[in-house]
Amino acid sequence: MTGKDFLNPWQALEAIRKTAPIIHNITNYVVMNNSANALLAVGASPVMAHAQEEVVDMVGIASALVINIGTLSNEWVKAMFKAAERAVERGIPIVLDPVGAGATPYRTATARSLVTAIRPTLIRGNASEIMAVCGEQVQTRGVDSGEAGHAALDAAKAVHETWGSIVCISGETDYIVGGKSIYEIRNGHPMMTRVTGLGCTATALCGAFAAVNRDYAQATAQAMAVMGIAGEMAAAGAAGPGTLQVRFLDALYTMTEQDIDQRLRIGA
Repeated sequence: MTGKDFLNPWQALEAIRKTAPIIHNITNYVVMNNSANALLAVGASPVMAHAQEEVVDMVGIASALVINIGTLSNEWVKAMFKAAERAVERGIPIVLDPVGAGATPYRTATARSLVTAIRPTLIRGNASEIMAVCGEQVQTRGVDSGEAGHAALDAAKAVHETWGSIVCISGETDYIVGGKSIYEIRNGHPMMTRVTGLGCTATALCGAFAAVNRDYAQATAQAMAVMGIAGEMAAAGAAGPGTLQVRFLDALYTMTEQDIDQRLRIGA
């Protein structure tokens, strides 16, 4: 069995398209539209709901919960904890994106409190964010990483060992830490960094793949592979970031098993 056979993103993508899992997102204003459209393009059913009065009920019908701290407010943080408590009760995966952790004390403290209190199923962030969650002193440029992905591997391992969360460090190479293996996904295109919110989109896709595959390290690697392959397909012939955004959704929607087989670049 090859590494590609073991990962098998196509099988998971087919499962999402067949079952249309509901993915409940408590996410930020900047990326709501992008993330919802990406989830629709892969075949999932997105819900964007953050009111405290309904998040518990919404989690009750969802197959995964995605929490993204990109545009924080006190009321939203309360809703995140309420939704997470219900998700734990139901045993559905919780995906956390600690956007900008390390940039401000409030943001860093919120990310850490969510990790310690709810022990997310998986955490996806850039190197600086993962290191900040772990408590290391890092340089963060807003929501952009000031560190290379491999520099955060020790922090990711510490987070996994302490709280049990699968950790995905996204970057030029995506590292997925959890279980017995460290996956390395080498797909993607530099132009993707010129489109706001694609990291948050990757987090939403992790929720969709975790909804259909309970091997959560593998599910995360599958999501990041599909994300990167779609970026490569979109960049081919794109005039710039604006064109890439449209072509990216089309690539998610039209992606075939052959596209994955031909493009997947993985190490484990």
